[in-house]
Amino acid sequence: MAQPLHITESTYQSEVLESNIPVVIDFWATWCGPCKMIAPIIDEMATEFEGKAKICKVDVDNNQGIAVQLGIRSIPTVMIFKGGKVVDTIVGAVPKAQIVGRLNEHL
Repeated sequence: MAQPLHITESTYQSEVLESNIPVVIDFWATWCGPCKMIAPIIDEMATEFEGKAKICKVDVDNNQGIAVQLGIRSIPTVMIFKGGKVVDTIVGAVPKAQIVGRLNEHL
């Protein structure tokens, strides 16, 4: 079973911006209740989209530079990247079908 890739400030450029497949990033923090609600969805997506998209997580407390650079103001925020650019943003805890549907538009 695939696991989400944990992105840090040192891996962001190579894993996200230079990725040749779409990248989904869940911006979260350990203290965030709604983040815990979508965590199982992100975990499932890592397995379901293996090889088609990178499913990643960024802990905003430990990687504030990425969050500031992307203007993350509330969490959970899920961003979809394609070709190194943000192509979609979903803010808040939403149903799995909504995240998957938005990702499928970019595959």
